[in-house]
Amino acid sequence: MRLKIAMQKSGRLTSHSTDLLIRCGLKFSHYKDQLVAIGENMPFDLLFVRDDDIPDLVEEDVCDLGMVGLNVLEEKRLSIAARGQEARFEILRTLDFGLCRLSIAVPEENSYAGPNSLKGMRIATTYPYLLGEYLKKHEIEATIVTLSGAVEIAPRLGRADAICDLVSTGSTLAANRLREVETLLQSSVVLIRAPALTEPKSDWVERLLMRIDGVQQVRESKYIMLHAPRSALPAIRKLLPGSECPTIIPLEGHPDKVAVHAVCRENVFWETLESLKLAGASSLLVLPVEKMLA
Repeated sequence: MRLKIAMQKSGRLTSHSTDLLIRCGLKFSHYKDQLVAIGENMPFDLLFVRDDDIPDLVEEDVCDLGMVGLNVLEEKRLSIAARGQEARFEILRTLDFGLCRLSIAVPEENSYAGPNSLKGMRIATTYPYLLGEYLKKHEIEATIVTLSGAVEIAPRLGRADAICDLVSTGSTLAANRLREVETLLQSSVVLIRAPALTEPKSDWVERLLMRIDGVQQVRESKYIMLHAPRSALPAIRKLLPGSECPTIIPLEGHPDKVAVHAVCRENVFWETLESLKLAGASSLLVLPVEKMLA
């Protein structure tokens, strides 16, 4: 009994996906151009495939789990619905990487006054179903030009009047003199599962989900230790970012001072430490948190 996890073969999501699994305790060896990595300490095997194929591999029970962008998943779901069928994969978790958005962009020199400005336009995209759903929702008649890549250059080639494509930083749009005008979908990587899993596999999936939750909860967390007068505790509690309940420990030989330990689930900046020191804290130490189980 071994679970198969499908993930992107190459691209910006590959290293993030494998890093998450490593932080969850999975050991495996993966080399360039290797399509399968065998888990060495847990019954998980990784399959490195095209991201467009991941929803199909999971839905058809070829793979038990898949890590794929929500944009890819929703496009697949709509394409299945267009055939009068219902998608059978299930989203288990939204992961905290691969953040981007599917947006419509127009040439910088073009005026734009809302979705109605798209009427009659030719819009180039690799996401025809998501774009089609947006146009239908807003009752916009436009021509969808489906391309397999290099969407951002379509207006300069005269193939389209606007584009619908993924945007992360916006630098690609700026390089092609395009500006973002509408957002169709906020996307990140999601973990999906096959329709039916046997009980032994389900148990391992639940175990993996628990570890993923433990890793994601502390992604930006820091463990802070400091000394402070008891009288300064109310002010210090207010300054600890994202901390629920710090641990207070008496200091031997100093009845009026305590040690404070806290997990802060927000970024701890130099300004935070400076404010804590002004409030009376001393001996401040900030450590990264690798994993945590509630």
